Amino acid sequence: MERRIFGKTGFEVSVLGFGGGPVGFLATDRQQVAEILNPLLDRGVNLIDTAAGYFGSEEAIGEAVGHRRDDYVLVSKCGQAFDDLDGEAWSAQAIEQTIDRSLQRLKTDHIDVMLLHSCDLETLKEGEALGALIAARSAGKVRFVGYSGDNEAAVYAAGLDDVAVIETSVNICDQANADGALVEAKRNNVGVLAKRPIANAAWKESSEQQGIYVDYVRTYSERLAKMGITPADLGFSGDAGVAWSEIALRFTPSMPGVTTAIVGTTKPANIERNLEIAAKGALPEPIVAEVRDAFRRAEKADAKSWLGQT
Repeated sequence: MERRIFGKTGFEVSVLGFGGGPVGFLATDRQQVAEILNPLLDRGVNLIDTAAGYFGSEEAIGEAVGHRRDDYVLVSKCGQAFDDLDGEAWSAQAIEQTIDRSLQRLKTDHIDVMLLHSCDLETLKEGEALGALIAARSAGKVRFVGYSGDNEAAVYAAGLDDVAVIETSVNICDQANADGALVEAKRNNVGVLAKRPIANAAWKESSEQQGIYVDYVRTYSERLAKMGITPADLGFSGDAGVAWSEIALRFTPSMPGVTTAIVGTTKPANIERNLEIAAKGALPEPIVAEVRDAFRRAEKADAKSWLGQT
């Protein structure tokens, strides 16, 4: 498994990471989570991303691999208000309590990277939320801090001295951040977790789409249709769905500045396929250029900006 330096953190992380949203939101059986995560760690995937807002995810991850804490870089996110904790959203009180609870749930004494979970640009600029993360860093509860979000806010965050990592949307149907946040991140040696690298399987028929990401899929599916390209156009043969999966998962790590692409799954059977694709490495530059050109042409024809999906 290819590894890349995770910006200012200095960690070497696998180009394929695990996204913990689905196992939380879909209330995945804890044994099944262990059957997903342990083989991934055994095969060299060493970054796990979760969030306090992915209900049940932190607990499931802690139970499944808390005993293997030295085997992975742990990323979580915070900032929202929760009914069982004090403080308003993005307040220092809420963030401090959320971090303490995350440490318990994840069965660890520190979180490697803690991100603000998609607050708006104004909240980010006010500084209280980021200040709370910096205080947690000083207390040894987290090692590095950062921001999860898109567009203007992600660009701003990537330019801050205290921000070591950003998490932002980058995929074949979501390229705005490649021309904004990724450029700023690379300039400032900020690590980048690319979320939604497979574009929520935008190539599938609407009748096949289900679950928690339907709204994202609708936008991505509309964009992909307007881009007007097929796997065959890019030199891929065989089943279109299988080909699109490979194109998408190899495209995202091809973007300059991306450190790792995080993929979530609730099915152990998906692990092998994702690992096989990741092992093929980045897409050839001419194919990347074709996908980029198709996105730009379609966005221009649509006469509106195709912003990153937060």
